[in-house]
Amino acid sequence: MIRNRPSDTRYSLAAFAAGLVGGAGLAGALFLLGLAPPLALIAGLGFAALLTASIKYTDQWEKGVLLRLGRYRGLRGPGYFAIIPILERVAYIVDQRIRTAAFGAESCLTRDTVPVNVDAIAFWIVRDAERAALEVQDYDEAVILSAQTALRDAIGKHDLAELIQSRVELGQGLKDALEQKMENWGIHVQSVEIRDVIIPAALEDAMSRQAQAERERQARIILGTAETEIAHKFVEAAAAYKDHPEAMNLRAMNMLYESIVKRGSLMVVPSGLADSLNVPGIMGMASNAGLVPKESAPASLPPAGN
Repeated sequence: MIRNRPSDTRYSLAAFAAGLVGGAGLAGALFLLGLAPPLALIAGLGFAALLTASIKYTDQWEKGVLLRLGRYRGLRGPGYFAIIPILERVAYIVDQRIRTAAFGAESCLTRDTVPVNVDAIAFWIVRDAERAALEVQDYDEAVILSAQTALRDAIGKHDLAELIQSRVELGQGLKDALEQKMENWGIHVQSVEIRDVIIPAALEDAMSRQAQAERERQARIILGTAETEIAHKFVEAAAAYKDHPEAMNLRAMNMLYESIVKRGSLMVVPSGLADSLNVPGIMGMASNAGLVPKESAPASLPPAGN
């Protein structure tokens, strides 16, 4: 179906007014010249119809394609213009504003054999009204069908991950393909945007589980890497404490002190460990921290022989 053919009743009030005035003037002139009133009226009505049919117009964003006896005579508009009734006619009214075409591909297989539904939209404009009118019967339908074909071809050349992650690149590729095809039609494609990529529900659940498993794997790898680094640090610390036992005792005392300070509770340690760690010194530090009453702090031993 051709959507761009103008309606035969597309006449303006100015055309009707000009026809009425011209017809009335001709009828009055013929009547004054002595012609019979019925004949003058018929002549006036005929002239009014021809004058009305000769005045056409297009809006600011439109171009009219004029044909004379079936041959192309040029573009008219925007605004008012005159034609020769019966011999000439306005075959098409071409809209030169930016237009949109929504299209899609259903159950189309990707390169990795995944059925998907893709919805897209194209923004295009008629740059050459002459070519659009003479080269293509219905350029609106031609744009949609060409876009659908190009979209199916692009889907078959990409994996599902590429379709989801590279929508801008896919749209640019579709734009270039449509530009190459529609260059001879006088149509310029400004952009193509991928609106949605729909995959089957079962595959969507499987992809969700795969992504979750991948995140768990990454978490385990990070945890294992951290454990390895900690183990290396422990080996280095053990090598340092091996040659300096006093440092080992100080470290143990510090760990015990931090545990007492943070938890504020009683800690029981083996007697051998207490002797090696100098427990009276630890109790003194705890007393200074306010965790042990000063009266309960161990008193210094009396000198031998008293």
